[in-house]
Amino acid sequence: MLRSLLGAQKCWGLIHSRNSMKVANKHAPASFAVCKRHFSPPTHIKQSAVANESGTMAEIKQEMMKRLGLEPGYNPLPKSREQLLKYQPKLEDLSPRAMQDSFTSAIIPLSTDRTLQDKYVTYLGSVRFGRLLEDMDMFAAWCCHKHLKLPNLPEGVHLPYTFVTILVDRIDFTNVLASGTQDIRLSGHVSWVGTSSIEVVVWLEQMVAGRYQKLTRALFLMAARNATNTGAAPVNPIQPANEEEKLIWAGGADRKKTRQILCAQSVFKVEPNDPEQTLMYELYKRTTPRNTLELNKRILPPNCRWMEDSFQMSTIPSFPEHRNHHNRVFGGFLMRSALEISWAAAFLYCKTRPKLEHISDISFEKPVSVDSFIKMTAYVVYTKLNYVQIMTVADVLDTQTGSQVTTNTFYYTFSAPDTVTEVLPRSYHETMWYIQGRRKFEASMGLN
Repeated sequence: MLRSLLGAQKCWGLIHSRNSMKVANKHAPASFAVCKRHFSPPTHIKQSAVANESGTMAEIKQEMMKRLGLEPGYNPLPKSREQLLKYQPKLEDLSPRAMQDSFTSAIIPLSTDRTLQDKYVTYLGSVRFGRLLEDMDMFAAWCCHKHLKLPNLPEGVHLPYTFVTILVDRIDFTNVLASGTQDIRLSGHVSWVGTSSIEVVVWLEQMVAGRYQKLTRALFLMAARNATNTGAAPVNPIQPANEEEKLIWAGGADRKKTRQILCAQSVFKVEPNDPEQTLMYELYKRTTPRNTLELNKRILPPNCRWMEDSFQMSTIPSFPEHRNHHNRVFGGFLMRSALEISWAAAFLYCKTRPKLEHISDISFEKPVSVDSFIKMTAYVVYTKLNYVQIMTVADVLDTQTGSQVTTNTFYYTFSAPDTVTEVLPRSYHETMWYIQGRRKFEASMGLN
């Protein structure tokens, strides 16, 4: 389990859940109370930050383009930035920064911008969380801009840096039902840095009854690259200003170690552990006829569905409007697309509107060009009581050869009002997905 930013955990359980969830939750064992690792911005950092309001997200996008020397409009041959390489500093030239130097906030003005509302609202009037993931990704890059301070950059020279998203650490959601017509505030700051990697914590809050209520919190791991995105670039180190910042810094170092351990222990890299192998044998016995003469057959137990019949797929052509500042497909767009098809898969599986509870770690393995076809496939890989675990795989299709390369794998935990049909694997390959999905689910529930 990941340590919190302040080295503590705050368990919200399932209190304050929506009325539609009460029936399902009363059947859940006590251990299934969801431990929501959701935090407010540290008081010291928030109060000490200078000029921390950055306006609206639209204004942030314009300011980032201005700093990078980019202009509106698409050009298949983007403007060269090679002339900026000579301005990249050395690590020893960069002075330490405090965490409050990068703390900032921004508004999504849904209460006043009716045109913007149309992009964010669902047919029930709630907010599209996929849109918010796009904003959080861009806001994390903006915090990197705020952290970076280049002492020898001549006035008028554009920023000789590129920031890309490496991964998004686990995202938990509170039980506040976000509205699509009320302002949403993003806030965040840099919480840890390496030589060229930057961890940013981002909070989402919405105005409810005259005060901001917490929606979610996420950790973004960003990479600083040079002006042409061909190599790593150094960033200012962090000098913790007090004990609070020292704890936040230590948490960032711990999370880096934890990510490395979890990556090495993935079921796709090492064999399942002993309890998981026992579970695999139990699944085999449940789906194999007792008649020893029919070992080549599989049977589906009552109230179950095969995993192979429990998926949704879409193929998305990408366009320049989906690009980031560096003419690649925007990571936020990939996150939004994956979330929305995952939600659809959960909805169609449960036959009722599901609630998003948790998003597991999201990694970005390969850049995606703006002329790509992206295949999104959302599988139901694990179920427990009224919970559904979705694994969504993003593949880029080669239009010439027909081959495909996986660029992202996403894991989402949804809950339904009632107990859902159990999903079961049929092949060994699917069983590995089942085991991995079970791990992600238990981590999201705070069970390991």
